[in-house]
Amino acid sequence: MDDKPSDKPSVSDAEWAAFVEAAREQGLGTEEQEKALRKARPPKPPKAPKRSKQPKRQEPAGWRTGPAWQEMNGRAARRRRVKAVVGITLAVALALIAVRPQLVTGVLPDGVTSALPSSWTDHPEDATPLAAETAPPTAAPEYVDPDRPTLKEPFRGSPALRWADGAAGIELPAAKATGWMSKAQVESALKRSKDFLVAANLDPAVLRGGKPERALGLLDPRQPDLVSGMEKALARPSERNDPTLLFSRFSPAEVRPVGTVVKVRGRMSVENGKGADAGQVLIHTDYTFVYPVAKAGPGAASVARTVVRRQITFSLADPARFEATPGRLGVSAWDSNVGNDDCDGPEDGYFHPTFTEDRYADPAAPEPSGPAVDPYDRSKDLDELPSACGTVTRI
Repeated sequence: MDDKPSDKPSVSDAEWAAFVEAAREQGLGTEEQEKALRKARPPKPPKAPKRSKQPKRQEPAGWRTGPAWQEMNGRAARRRRVKAVVGITLAVALALIAVRPQLVTGVLPDGVTSALPSSWTDHPEDATPLAAETAPPTAAPEYVDPDRPTLKEPFRGSPALRWADGAAGIELPAAKATGWMSKAQVESALKRSKDFLVAANLDPAVLRGGKPERALGLLDPRQPDLVSGMEKALARPSERNDPTLLFSRFSPAEVRPVGTVVKVRGRMSVENGKGADAGQVLIHTDYTFVYPVAKAGPGAASVARTVVRRQITFSLADPARFEATPGRLGVSAWDSNVGNDDCDGPEDGYFHPTFTEDRYADPAAPEPSGPAVDPYDRSKDLDELPSACGTVTRI
C-alpha cells in the first residue's frame, strides 16, 4: 500500500539522504530506493480508537430557572406561607355543635335534653391510632371534643391525637428500581429524604431555634443558591429570606415546646421524572406536623398548637448526565401552610403562635378576618388554599 503524500517519513532527513546515496552506489533506481526505504522504516503505530463523545453534564432544568433560590423552580416552587390568626368562624362553630352538641345541651330544658339522640350527649374522644396514610384523604378529619389542650394533654381536642408520634409518622414506601436508580439506590434516597424531614421538622434543637446543620448537610451543594440561600436566611432572616420555608423553628425567648412529642401524618411516593425532569428520580413528600407550645415565661400553663403542612419534592439527578453530588438531595419544589402563626409577627426566622387568652385580652381587638382554613385538612392540595393571611378554624 502506497504511503499518502501527507504522511511524514519515520526517518530523519539525514538518514534519508544516506539511504539515497547508498542506493545510487548500488545502482538502484527510484522504485528500488523506495522499497529499500520502506524496509528501513519502522511500522506506523496503530491509530488510537476514537472516543465516543460523552454528553456534557449540566444542571437539572429545575435547579436554575430563577435569579435566586426562592425562584429556583418557577414551575412548582410556590413558596407560599399561609399565616393564620386564632379564631373560630360562625360556620365552624355550628359544625362543632353538630358533632358535639353537649356544648349547648347544658342550657336546654331537661325534657329537651332527654329527647336528643345518644350520639349528641355521649361522644368520647377516640385515641385509637390511625393506620398509615397511603393515599390522599377524601375529606377533612371530623371535629372532635373542642376542649382546650393542657400541659398534660397537649393534643386534647385535636385530630392529631390519633396521629403517629414524631419520626414514626414518616413511613417509607416499598422501594423499587426507578429511572436511573436501582432498588437499593431508591431505598437509600427514601431514607435520606426521611432524615431531612426529621432533621428539619423534629430535631429538638432546631425547634428551639437552633441551626439545622444536619438537614443542610443532606442537601446537594451543587444546587445553585439553595444551601447558600438557606444559610443567608438563617443568618439574616427576612420576609424574602425566610428559613421557616423549609425548617420548623420557634423563638426560645417566646415559647417552649410542651412535652417531647410532635404529631406527624403524611405520605411519600417515588416517580421517574419526565419532560423537564427527565434524568431525575423524584421523591414527593406531603406531611403535616403539629407542635404544642406554651409561653416561655415561668408558670405559663396555656397551650397553643401550630400546625405546619409541607409538600417537598426531592430530586435525585443522574450523575452521569448532570452536575449532581451522589448521596445528596436536590430540591425541585416546595410549598407550605402554617396554621396559627401571627400574621403581624416579626420576620425573624421563627413561627409566632397566638394564644387564646391574648386574643380576648383586649376587648377592642378587631375580630379575626380572612378566609377560613382548616390546618388539619389534608384532602386539598396546598395550591388550593388561599395565599392571603386567613383564619384557622381549629388548632
